[in-house]
Parts: sequence; structure tokens; C-alpha cells
Amino acid sequence: MTNLECHSVRTRALALTGLLALLALVAAGTAAAAGGGFQPVTPQSPNASRITSTYWFVFGFAVAIFLLVEIALVVFIIRYRSRGRGREVEGAQVHGHARLELLWTAVPVLILVAIAVFTFYKLPGIKNVPKASAADPQLEVKVLGRQFYWEFLYPNGAVAVDTMRAPRGRVVKLDVTSPRFDVIHSWWVPALGGKIDAIPGNTNHTWFDADEAGTFHGRCAEFCGMFHAAMTSQVQALPPAQFDTWVKQRAANPTGSGLGRETFQGVCAKCHGMQGQGGVGPALTGNPLITQRAGITRLLENGGVTMPPVGRGWPRSQLNALLTYLSTNIAKTGSGGR
Repeated sequence: MTNLECHSVRTRALALTGLLALLALVAAGTAAAAGGGFQPVTPQSPNASRITSTYWFVFGFAVAIFLLVEIALVVFIIRYRSRGRGREVEGAQVHGHARLELLWTAVPVLILVAIAVFTFYKLPGIKNVPKASAADPQLEVKVLGRQFYWEFLYPNGAVAVDTMRAPRGRVVKLDVTSPRFDVIHSWWVPALGGKIDAIPGNTNHTWFDADEAGTFHGRCAEFCGMFHAAMTSQVQALPPAQFDTWVKQRAANPTGSGLGRETFQGVCAKCHGMQGQGGVGPALTGNPLITQRAGITRLLENGGVTMPPVGRGWPRSQLNALLTYLSTNIAKTGSGGR
């Protein structure tokens, strides 16, 4: 291959590289504009806001370093290209530059120090639960990660499955754990804070304070088995008066306030179908076991061949609510979705 041909090949390769880089930048800009994964969800709690600000702080350095390296790479490729020089001929020699070498050693160290200082400054406001006071009492909720649903236990005995209700504008402390017979899960509602593990037999703590009313979606962030993808959750931040009404009604009348339907849909339907028609698990409609209180209770508490003990440790009110729902809506009519 002649020098001219080599020069032509290198020129085309350089043009192709530049075109691909341009297309990548256009795609990245489009994804960022559409919220395609570059940016976190809009924070709705003070701790989530601190996580987001830390993310953008680190992301800013990452973008600056990327641009510096890539621009320098392109400049060097153009500046020191062969210009038709034969392969056997050495190019211009570039000697060391002590100040530049010190600079590119010192600057990354300073960047890491800045990131560390900023992160440790933000960390207490992310991790530490704010102190309660008489004027600003906290709500404490026990969060249980179970295969394959989330269970929420309130101080007054109210129970909820997969959907947590909480008062807007009030600190909610979460005691996150998993039963000893279960596996590790991870609680994560991005708009309300970071991830925290639900470890069998151990309790971790986190918190949120929803800035406004709304529904915020989350999911289990730790692979926990074959139905991990179905282990979603949501937090409904309600006006304080509306929350107080709901939590009192749920504790006083679990069956009448929808706990049975909520438990069926969150615990049973993921395997047995929303109508009880069957799926991964056998059909429940027409199954005589549904009408046998002792048998279904034993199955819920002990599990089956492939079924985990989904109801072990349930409050009696939750068990009764589910059994009532099964006998009324599944065993008799098979209309579990109503």
C-alpha cells in the first residue's frame, strides 16, 4: 500500500470516527431531553433532593473530564497525524513537561477531594432520621419485604400491602426488615430517597417527608427470586386529614376497608391470577381448599412445594380479611378482579 493510499484510509477512518462520535452525542442529547435514564426522577423529599444534588455534582465532573479527554484526543490525532509521512519515518518527538505532568496529577486528586467533601456534607441529611418534636411528630411504619410483596404495619395496628399511605408534609420513619425465613429485599422509591436493604432478622432505618400529595412508585432493588419483577410498591402521600381517616378505618375495620382485596391482589394474584384463574400457581376458582379455613390458613402459614409461606406471621385481622375476600369473591363467583 502506497503512502497516498495509507493517508486516504486514515482520513476515511478519522471521518467515520468523527461521524460516529457526533451521532453518539446527538443520541445522548435526545435521551437526556426525554429523561431517558441520564437524570433521576424529580425528588419529592429532602433526603431525595440531597441524593439528586450529589448526583448532578458528580455528573458535572464526569462530563467535564469526558469532554476534556475527548477534545484533547481529537486535537492530538489531528495535530500529530502522519501527513503522508512513511511508516518507517518517526514523527516529531514530544518531550516531557514537568508542570503539565504535575497539573494532571494534582487536578484529579483535588476533584476526588471535592467529591468526597460534598458527599460527606450531604450524607447526614440523607441517612439520619430527623429528630421528632411535640410540634412535629413522626409517623413510624414497619416495612416488611417478603416474597413477593411489601407489607406495611402501622402503630395503631393498620396493615397495608404494596401500597403505603403516608401524610404529606410529615416525617415518616421506616423500619425496614424481612422475616428470618425470607430472603434479602431492597426498598427503593426513587422520588422519596435512596435504596435500603430489607435483611432477614435485621432492621435498617430510613425516612422521607413528602413535599406534596401524590403517588410515588418504587420496586424491590435486590433480586429476590423468580417473581422479583412483580415486587413493585407505591407510596401515596395524602393530605394529613385524609390519611388520619384512612389509618383509623383500616385499623378499626380491616375487612370493610379493603385489606382483603389488597392482600389478594398483592400476595396471591401475582401467581394465581387476578381472577384466581391460575397462572404460575394453580387456579383458585373452584378449588375446594378455598372454602376450608383451616387448610388455607395452614397453606398460607407453611407454604407448599414451590409456594413460600406468604402468610406466616400475619396479624389475625389480615388473615381474616383475606379469607373473607376469598370466600366471597373467588370461591363463589370467581371474580377476583371486581
